[in-house]
Amino acid sequence: MSSDTPGRRTRLDRRAFLGRTAATGAGVALAGAVGTAPASAAAPAGRGREKRYAFTVMGTTDLHGHVYNWDYFTDAEYDDAAHNDVGLAKISTLVNQVREAKGRGNTLLIDAGDTIQGTQLSYYYARIDPITGEGGPVHPMAQAMNTIGYDAAALGNHEFNYGIPLLRAFERQCDFPLLAANALDARTDRPAFAPYWTTRLRTPHGRDVKVAVLGLTNPGIAIWDRNNVEGRMTFDGLVEQAAHWVPRLRAMGADVVLVSAHSGTSGESSYGDQVPYVENASALVARQVPGIDAILVGHSHVEIAEARVVNEATGREVVLSQPLLWGERLTTFDFELVWERGHWTVESVSAGVLNSNTVPEDPRITGLLAEQHARVVAYVNQVIGTATEAMSAAEAAWRDAPIVDFINHVQAETVREALAGGEYADLPVLSQAACFSRSAAIPAGEVTIRDVAGLYVYENTLEARLITGAQLRDYLEFSARYFVQTPAGGAVDPASLTNADGIPDYNYDVVGGVTYDIDIAKAPGSRISGLRFQGEPIADDAEFVLAVNNYRAGGGGNFPHVADAEQVWSNSEEIRNTIIAWVQQTGQIDPSAFASVDWRLTREGTPVF
Repeated sequence: MSSDTPGRRTRLDRRAFLGRTAATGAGVALAGAVGTAPASAAAPAGRGREKRYAFTVMGTTDLHGHVYNWDYFTDAEYDDAAHNDVGLAKISTLVNQVREAKGRGNTLLIDAGDTIQGTQLSYYYARIDPITGEGGPVHPMAQAMNTIGYDAAALGNHEFNYGIPLLRAFERQCDFPLLAANALDARTDRPAFAPYWTTRLRTPHGRDVKVAVLGLTNPGIAIWDRNNVEGRMTFDGLVEQAAHWVPRLRAMGADVVLVSAHSGTSGESSYGDQVPYVENASALVARQVPGIDAILVGHSHVEIAEARVVNEATGREVVLSQPLLWGERLTTFDFELVWERGHWTVESVSAGVLNSNTVPEDPRITGLLAEQHARVVAYVNQVIGTATEAMSAAEAAWRDAPIVDFINHVQAETVREALAGGEYADLPVLSQAACFSRSAAIPAGEVTIRDVAGLYVYENTLEARLITGAQLRDYLEFSARYFVQTPAGGAVDPASLTNADGIPDYNYDVVGGVTYDIDIAKAPGSRISGLRFQGEPIADDAEFVLAVNNYRAGGGGNFPHVADAEQVWSNSEEIRNTIIAWVQQTGQIDPSAFASVDWRLTREGTPVF
């Protein structure tokens, strides 16, 4: 398949973006192609003879491989309780509308990361028909984003899930730079990707506006994808690198400085002291680094139409915006500039979000990738086995469900087989899993790849770590923070029982191979009771092997002990593929072979359900 798709612009020379302003490429091509900006965009009414100019920066984030408004796990058009729509085809329509309203030359389009992981469409071109192969295909996300006309994109942590070679292949296929000022080459300590991108916007006053976009990614990559980046790249803090680059961009003549940051706003981290930097640092960057006008926020999957943070040094407001994930929203930053003392000054910035469920998909994008989409739909609908009865994750967040037991069963069996005949063969193997998707389901009868893939929506791999009985108890106590403290007596509403303090479903772990109760009437930290292995109480010094995913083993979620525990085995195969292979080899999923009630919620000893 040719990489030259309709609407693609001249490929950029990425060397032009390292350490200096881009003198060639999309930025200059854009400015040179648009001519004079419309008077309506450049000089709002009632402003007298002042030289003024207005432009708009559009932004997406956490697209996670979504091009179509389609759910590959349900094999149907995407829908949720809020009736959101997803995908770049929808975003393209919104972008076209904004460009039509503002003038093509008065707009820019950027992204804040997590682009090439998340759907079976993106997985297919990473693992089944990888873009790294000899004469391999062009990644669908590159094709779509090139055609829409993105100007720059920051890297997200999930960009590294498939390894650096695939990421570099994706980078070569993009007609826009991938930015990550704080992703450093481990040997030279210099940027491994372009730190920034600059362009000039032509105004009707003969004075170009110089715009710089600084890209920042998440330091947690160092632990979440350690196997892919260790010894090759290091990841500095967002505040530290912004403080280094923003003054340089201003010194280079930037009139406007934006940051595209794959980092939320809370100031909190999920990896504790595993990394000496803050995970969700966008608000800290705004507060502590002078010279920034606006920040496109990513990573945390929450909607922030507009937030304002006062910079401590300048007293000026920095405007932040985070659109919802998967292309559900498009952020728009509207800039008003005035010509003062020989340069452009930002007079005001406002932000908002546009909802993709208000527009149809752009047929230019859906038609461009129709063949790839059809190929992936056929792939995920392959039958690989049967199930003796249906299993659902609808209630797996608050009661032991066979569908999560199935994940733990396959993981534990895989680790036991790997350790057979070795030093740790006699140790009991436990397994950790979570309810990754409450909509996951295995039907009775024929089972397809998409059915099994829906159980495990992340590209995690499997490891085995040594833990003690005391460490296991601490681990379970930490996990049980997920439940809202609920006094004994009275009814319990499952809808308000989980996700205490914003803890996501994927950070509530259950451990298979042991039994225990979780008393939700008690305060977090004192909820686990009746912890037993094969019916016997577990001693503090008892030893176990824990089958655990690499995200958790690397410190993801900041669970105690496991990140420091001795690793006795690891595998580079995704857990999702391990489960698919298990079904293909076994031929049948029979819950009677693995389902059991290992944990339950209680209040003062009485089961809740």
